[in-house]
Amino acid sequence: MRSFFTHYSLRIRGVKMQLNGQDFIIIGENVHTTRVVRRSGKLVTNNPDGIESVRYLGMNKKRRYLVIPESIKKSQEYEEGRVKHVIIAVQAAMSGEEPHASEGVEYIRKIVQRQVDSSTDFLDVNVDEISWRLEEQKEAMRWLVQALQQMTDIPLSIDSSNSEIIAAGLEVYDSSVGRALLNSASLERLDALDLATQHNTKVMVTAASESGMPQTPEERVTNASRMVDAAHDRGIATEDIFIDPLFFPIGVDTENGNHAFEAIRQLREKYGPAIHISGGFSNVSFQMPSRRLINDVFMILAVDAGADSGIIDPVTNNPQKALAVDRRSKAYQLTEDMLLGKDRFCRTFLRAYRKGELEG
Repeated sequence: MRSFFTHYSLRIRGVKMQLNGQDFIIIGENVHTTRVVRRSGKLVTNNPDGIESVRYLGMNKKRRYLVIPESIKKSQEYEEGRVKHVIIAVQAAMSGEEPHASEGVEYIRKIVQRQVDSSTDFLDVNVDEISWRLEEQKEAMRWLVQALQQMTDIPLSIDSSNSEIIAAGLEVYDSSVGRALLNSASLERLDALDLATQHNTKVMVTAASESGMPQTPEERVTNASRMVDAAHDRGIATEDIFIDPLFFPIGVDTENGNHAFEAIRQLREKYGPAIHISGGFSNVSFQMPSRRLINDVFMILAVDAGADSGIIDPVTNNPQKALAVDRRSKAYQLTEDMLLGKDRFCRTFLRAYRKGELEG
């Protein structure tokens, strides 16, 4: 492993995000191989040599370019107008081929730095989409965990749909900076709880059942409660448990917001202040316009319901800025109505968007 820590130590110690007078735990989602930028957006352009690249500002504030390789240009996502920029950076950095390797490292470092500056408590790390081969996924997870820990001493959230990939990350994780968060365990994957006890991590448990996703708040609470019991049976303390009630797109079902908020309320009432209630907040805005606005309002309502954590992009959806929004504004009220199921099929919200009446 080459050294990445020579010039920068990316950490602001002692900075805690507070919402409504309570600590809010941010799990930054940006070191994730599903992340994309739009080809039609301002970040994808040609570098000085005329090669299509992702433009960004390096740590020295100078413009730099991450070249989009031919392998990415052959992907379906690229053809559909999306560029998986984190995959590009990780693959370039791991290749060791200069100048692309150094560019990949700098790009990852910049992603980390922006989240650190936004008071992130955990950096979520997911490499599932870097390859369909398990050994390559495990190699990438090991590499990325070690690279990130040379860039920052913020604890990591080791995230994968495969327990073997999580194990690969935990095996090389240096817990001297703080305990990792295992993301995640579920009723169909209880072995992940054993990994959490083996490596002394905190753990995210989801509300999924053995057979699929929950459809109602009650199903979420029932499934999550079974997971909490299973964690307790393995000696995991309540304060080390994060519950993900599972949040689904509002554009698919306008009751998805209400289901989320009611599940949060019931879980908070059941377990009190010790347990953490989190989840992927940006899921709710999937395939909707004005995603930042929707994510901000969802965050406000989730915190009101009892959430004290979120898997979020803290750069574009900073919690303190979100809670400072004017709740009397038309944009806020239309979004809140939609998330509370008062706008059937999101028609009023979408009409306002087309008229240019929304911000975000």
